Amino acid sequence: MSAKKYDVYAIGNAIVDYEIEVDNAFLEANGVEKGLMTLAEQDRQDGLLRAAKSNIRKKQAGGSAANSVVALAQLGGTGFYSCKVASDVDGTFYRYDLVEQGVATNLSDAKFDEGVTGKCLVMITPDAERTMSTFLGISSNLSPSELNLGQLENSHYLFLEGYLVSSPSGFEAIKEAKKRAKMVGVKIALTFSDPSMVKYFGDQMHEVVGDGVDLLFCNEEEARLYAGTDDLTQAIEKLKKTTKSYVLTLGSKGAQIWDGENTHHIDAVKTQAVDTTGAGDIYAGTFLYGINHGLSYVEAGNLASLAASQVVSQYGPRLKKSKIREFLTEITNKN
Repeated sequence: MSAKKYDVYAIGNAIVDYEIEVDNAFLEANGVEKGLMTLAEQDRQDGLLRAAKSNIRKKQAGGSAANSVVALAQLGGTGFYSCKVASDVDGTFYRYDLVEQGVATNLSDAKFDEGVTGKCLVMITPDAERTMSTFLGISSNLSPSELNLGQLENSHYLFLEGYLVSSPSGFEAIKEAKKRAKMVGVKIALTFSDPSMVKYFGDQMHEVVGDGVDLLFCNEEEARLYAGTDDLTQAIEKLKKTTKSYVLTLGSKGAQIWDGENTHHIDAVKTQAVDTTGAGDIYAGTFLYGINHGLSYVEAGNLASLAASQVVSQYGPRLKKSKIREFLTEITNKN
């Protein structure tokens, strides 16, 4: 690859993740539907946070694409993250945590607006299922003004977070970024992020895909919803018409990767799951690292599979830098 400053320029929501251990009784008592990601108003979110205060394990800078670019940085890759936070305690924390992880960001130069930084309460039950209550806060106002087009042009890949299609201004931001990337020859990667984004914002998602992307990350349900069919084979054929390559995660069955010419199956790594938070995010981040640093699609897929299996065996969407680099060494030593 030609020399550019960043492997990946990513755009996404800036959400401070609060990891909370709860039981089913807590969810029922607080009227929370288990296993879903629900967008909440501020009053609702504040009430849940007060009720769960004694069960908070930790907090960290999150958001789907943020988790991905942090994983890339932990492996030694270079990433830039454009997002929006407020001038509150969580906003200051978010910027510090992102920079501490080695991720460059527009927040380093931005003047923060008044408001409330986005929060996600990741409520984890003993069966390892996650239930999320998300208040986007000021992140819902992310717009083209948060873009740093110079840094985008100095990147190999633009990585778009599908969650942004639910916000009118976020939707405009990712369309503007994609347009610029197309103009200057930056490759475009997109993650559908969640089945609800494809189901309820299908028109916007189809518009973002538009005349195609270079790399698409999705799971089975998202693929079927996007293609409008229950037949996975038919869905895959439609995906091939809209993306030059894809990573289709299949849960415990591993993943299917299409490199534009050949289809490869990546085995899942068996593990005892305790928290599925961030599995797709770390998969995308480590895969993007791999294809930017000389790994084949299969090698990048195996690296991503190792990382995702480890992240679901612990609480939280990140791994220790030493562990994730251990996986990279394991993959490269096989060559």
